[in-house]
This record gives sequence, C-alpha cells and structure tokens, in this order.
Amino acid sequence: MVAPIEQIETVIAMYREAAEANQKTPTRRGNVVWLSPDAAADVMMTGDLHGHRGNFDAIVSVADLETHPRRHLILQEVCHGGPSYPSTGGCMSHLLLDEVARLKVRYPDRVHFILGNHELAELTDYPIQKNRQMLNLLFRLGMQHVYGPATDKVREAMLAFLGSCPLAVRLSGGVFVTHSLPEVTDRRPFDVSIFSRPITAADLGERGAVFALVWGRDYRRENAEAFARLVEAEVLVTGHEPCPEGSAAPNDRQIILDCCGDRAAYAILPADRDLTHAEIVARIERLP
Repeated sequence: MVAPIEQIETVIAMYREAAEANQKTPTRRGNVVWLSPDAAADVMMTGDLHGHRGNFDAIVSVADLETHPRRHLILQEVCHGGPSYPSTGGCMSHLLLDEVARLKVRYPDRVHFILGNHELAELTDYPIQKNRQMLNLLFRLGMQHVYGPATDKVREAMLAFLGSCPLAVRLSGGVFVTHSLPEVTDRRPFDVSIFSRPITAADLGERGAVFALVWGRDYRRENAEAFARLVEAEVLVTGHEPCPEGSAAPNDRQIILDCCGDRAAYAILPADRDLTHAEIVARIERLP
C-alpha cells in the first residue's frame, strides 16, 4: 500500500534537512569530519548494516546520544540487504536509510553517515549483482512499494542526501575512518585531494578516486601503511569486508568493523587521547 502524500512529503523534507545538516556539520572540513577533544568526548564507530534493522536499533541504544551529549556516532553502508516486501520482492533497506537520515536530523552535529560503495552505487546507478539479483533494481522496487508515483521525487531527495555525505571521519589521536581503502596505494598515486575539495562526477566513476576509496579490497600491510601516510593517520578503521566475528584486523594498521551479522561489532573510543592499533582492538565490543 502506497504511503499517504503527507508521509511522503515528510520523508522528502527530512532528506533535504539531513543533506543540509551534512553540509553544515560544524566539525566538517571539506569531505572529512574532524573530531577533536573540544568537539567530542568519545566516538562510537560501527560497520556495514545492509538493512539490518535490529542491529541499527541496538547501535542507537548503545550510543544513547541523549544521555551522552558529547558522544558522536559513525554509521555506514545501509543500502541493499535485509528483509524484502513479500508481495514484490523489493528491498526494504530504503526504510533504514530513512531512519539514518532521521537520526542525522535529530543529532545534526553528532551523527556522521560516511559514504559506502552501495550508497555510491545508488548515487551513480552503478549496477551491483549478488546471488543473481540486481540489488539496485530490488532497492528501487522497495521504494516504489511505499512511495508509488512519488518514488522519483523521494529518490531525488535521497540522492541529494547521499551526495552530501562525508568520506571520512578523523580523530585527533590519529584514527581515520573510511568505508574502505583504495587498492595498491603503495604502487600508484591516489588523489587525496578528494578529502578537501568539492567532489566531481569523474571522482564517482569507476576510474575516480571516490570509487577507488569505497570499493577497494586490498588488505596488505603495505597498502594500509601507504594510505595511512597519505592521510597522516596512525590507525585506519573501515567497513566493507564481511566479518563472521564482527571485526577483523588484517594488518597492524587497519581494523574492520561489520554490523550486518549476528556478531555485529562496534568500538567506542575516547577523543582526547592517542590509542594504538592493539588498544583499539581491545576496545571492540559486540552488540547485545
């Protein structure tokens, strides 16, 4: 059943407000959110959600942003996955993206949804196939199930939100959070200017720097070390890679968090001190 027009208008307005909040985040510099001790007491980092509403609700509960007014929350990769509408097979993950935008509106300065490859795929109509199914098509079917003839208008507002999302979050202690890392950074140049300048359509395409950043699956220490030097970081925290145990440390520079399974992981890090790779690994917890 298609949602009432009043509900649809509310969703469109919410996405527009969330996009504006992304652009006006006080701690944002270019396409990076910088979290110093002046701006944050601590930061809760999470991994890919892929439509997992239960884990999202648990993250919001653990973060408890109302009780912790100086806590920041980093979210990533919501689109594609989770339950489907029985009648159409459409992907319901668009509803979780609604919730992320709603949370950004509620806590505009403290919720940071970084761009992931599945959100980039929606933003650029880049096809993703899994289990012989086109995830983009299923996502569109899900939106049409709820928004009917107004789907294009809702989608326009949704894409504006996705296009406004930061690429990274930096903690003053040397932690740099992105969805993934570009590949073979130790062997070829990577355009780090994407973190400080306006993003172009070329950056988002298959040969672009943003595409390389969110799609990379190179977990060699040499690659992580080279990227860490480029962005002047000590520890890299990413998502992107499925982790049966909820987290992984493929090398001594990088930590991966995953929140789309039964053993979803997160870490809450203080913003006022330096932490080593091993100390961050020791702080990783599992969602209840």
